[in-house]
Amino acid sequence: MDRINIETVDLNLLKVLEALYEEGSASRAAVRLGLTQSAVSAALGRLRRLYDDHLFVRTGRGLAPTLRANELKPLVSEALDKCRQSLLLVSGARAGYAGRSLSIGLSDDFELALGKRLIDRLERDMPGLRVVFRQTHSRIVEEMLMNREIDVAIASGGFTSAAIGSETLGEGRYACLIDVTQPLAEHEVEHQHHLTLAAFLSRRHLLVSSGGFIGMVDEVLIPQGLKRTVMASTTHFSALPYLLLGSPALATIPLHAARQLAAFHPLRLLLPPVAMPAYSINLGWRRDALRDPAVMKLKEIVSDTLSSFDWQSESFDDA
Repeated sequence: MDRINIETVDLNLLKVLEALYEEGSASRAAVRLGLTQSAVSAALGRLRRLYDDHLFVRTGRGLAPTLRANELKPLVSEALDKCRQSLLLVSGARAGYAGRSLSIGLSDDFELALGKRLIDRLERDMPGLRVVFRQTHSRIVEEMLMNREIDVAIASGGFTSAAIGSETLGEGRYACLIDVTQPLAEHEVEHQHHLTLAAFLSRRHLLVSSGGFIGMVDEVLIPQGLKRTVMASTTHFSALPYLLLGSPALATIPLHAARQLAAFHPLRLLLPPVAMPAYSINLGWRRDALRDPAVMKLKEIVSDTLSSFDWQSESFDDA
């Protein structure tokens, strides 16, 4: 392939590549860029010739990036972000963060508890920024950061590489949720808000797990020679209200998510009868990403939001 002179390249094509990658659709990329779909399709044709690769292939769910597109995306976005930063030098606060999008990796229990707070704070302190919440968990979070799929991450551990910075900003606990319309017998509750061990073990459980088979509750029960019955599992905390309602089952999940779900759904929050271990709430980031003032500002806002959040307090009804 002949050597390409950058002076002959239309650098606006890089914005099209970024939009196609992030939107996964030529029509959505066109709306985002204020172009017609035919203009985006023509730009994609030029990109394919430029990089000698198909870049995106059509699937039943839109456009999927090729390996070459996966390699190009972080380089292209970093270059575009540098251009956006340079414009801030001359336009100052008037320009805000228009055109920038930054991503926060987190599981949906954290998104339930913190998402609205983060949106409100970013709207105030980083006007014009589009924040993207991407699902992650401790087993994949570091890989996602290193692959530049996310800019910062909230997780319970998983940050081990020297290229990743992290800090612990809270400590989480667990709580149980049940449908308020499924009455508890007097002997099933002790100390007002604690389930008895017999009630806890006799009820069927809903498990939230990326694997679908074993959860933290099982890791606590098994060494004591105890066992629970899991009737179903899901990968999303946000599904629990619709799985619990009308059922005598219970779910044991992080307290911060349980509080939020109980606040908006007819669910009762109780404390488990077994000693569940506390877990750390960590913020992680790529060290080299902090050269970008926008990522640095995002990190500061997420750090402040995590630090000021009340991870420990319980909120009970009087039922």
